[in-house]
Amino acid sequence: MRAFWRFSASAALALAVCGGVPGVRAQDAGLPPAGFGSLRQDEVAVRLTTPALAIRALPLDERVIRLLAPDTYSSLAELKRSRAGAIASAARAAGLDSTTQFVITFFGIQPDTRFEPDQVYISSQNSFYRPLGVVPLSSRWSEGRLGQREQAVAIYLFQPDIPLLQPFTLYYGDQSSNAWQAILRTLESERSRVLARAAGQPRP
Repeated sequence: MRAFWRFSASAALALAVCGGVPGVRAQDAGLPPAGFGSLRQDEVAVRLTTPALAIRALPLDERVIRLLAPDTYSSLAELKRSRAGAIASAARAAGLDSTTQFVITFFGIQPDTRFEPDQVYISSQNSFYRPLGVVPLSSRWSEGRLGQREQAVAIYLFQPDIPLLQPFTLYYGDQSSNAWQAILRTLESERSRVLARAAGQPRP
């Protein structure tokens, strides 16, 4: 399984053209500064497996992705920018002005594996959140089938009020993962390190 997650992270980076890490702007107040993180995608993604499938969910929230290594943050930020029109259209179709976004990856463990995109949902603080829209990133997404070691990737749109800085449970059908609770501790520790690194930089 380790080989899959390395492969999946590389594929996600290839979905977008890497650009420069944006500087801190006025609207970024309260967010960790970009360009000082060191985490890998594997460290902040929730993983869940079934006998035939592996599923990975990576939040695209700036409070999370700014804590990733600079090249990874830049790639994911560019992915969000490049798909902004499709994301906005899907949100409007659901009657929303904003959404909580995840990159969801399905990976086939067995040959000719079927996956059900609408079986992904999130539980947090006694509320259940089902996807309100999907922006496919893989050409074969609509087929709903994967060969062994093939993957399908999409941006999932959920309600904007999911409290991502609180524990949540990821579900696929009757399978679940509570890994986010441990990941939150990793994020909090890295946020402190990011702020310390940024404070140590010389002022212009």
